[in-house]
Amino acid sequence: MTALVSQKREEFHAGLIEGGTLTLNASGVASMSDGGNKLSTNVGAELARVLRVSTESERAAGQTLGDSFESATQAFLESTFPAFSMLRPGSWQVHKVGNRAKGNSIASFEPYQHLAELAEAVRKSPNLAAVLGNAYAISPDVIITRESVSDELINGGAELVDNVTAVHTAIRSVNQTLPILHAVVSCKWTLRSDRAQNARSEALNLIRNRKGRLPHIVVVTAEPTPSRLSSLALGTGDIDCVYHVALPELKKAMRKHGNDDNVEALEVMIEGRRLKDIADLPLDLAI
Repeated sequence: MTALVSQKREEFHAGLIEGGTLTLNASGVASMSDGGNKLSTNVGAELARVLRVSTESERAAGQTLGDSFESATQAFLESTFPAFSMLRPGSWQVHKVGNRAKGNSIASFEPYQHLAELAEAVRKSPNLAAVLGNAYAISPDVIITRESVSDELINGGAELVDNVTAVHTAIRSVNQTLPILHAVVSCKWTLRSDRAQNARSEALNLIRNRKGRLPHIVVVTAEPTPSRLSSLALGTGDIDCVYHVALPELKKAMRKHGNDDNVEALEVMIEGRRLKDIADLPLDLAI
């Protein structure tokens, strides 16, 4: 019997192919590859073949490709993360935000609800907008939220809370009813320099603008080259970790098509716990 995460990982890959996200064109260039980079082209094509891309088709337009990748990632997390309720109990929702929401889409969640008031103040004052810029505007790709909990549930086994103390904690629904932002997932099919910088900027904005516990901040990508992966994976302080859509397959492809430096660079990120496989993500989010 196949374990749930392994099964959903296979379905995730199949969904990338069926949705036109993962493609291989007539020239043998995969949709995550840079056609002008030999390593990217060879490794990307190897990944496409291993993941069973069987038909030739051109890469989808950027926005279409990004949207389908976000949908596939959201579906994978929705079908896996809640299954680990024994590790992280709660009422969970996995939302795809993407391009549907502009501006402060996280202002509807704890601990970022104050951003709605800030956005309104900026709207009314052009001078304030000139000072603050858009550093407070955060619109992620995929998020995971948790509902606050009733006192009835908290006190189900014993009298733990009352109306006298713990009157400010966000987990009690008697104190506040907004969903709590648990994780922010940035979906970057490839990692050109601008995309890596966008992910870092979003992470830093989440860190600076919170009024409470920081949510998990992760990036999911299909980038095939170690140099571009390292532009985001190396270093600490902003992003929890980078998750590759097919890390074991990437390692094998790199040994086949890369040189010793490429293989070593990939191993440094893996051994340094900065690069993991998509299958690790739902369990890491339960920590």
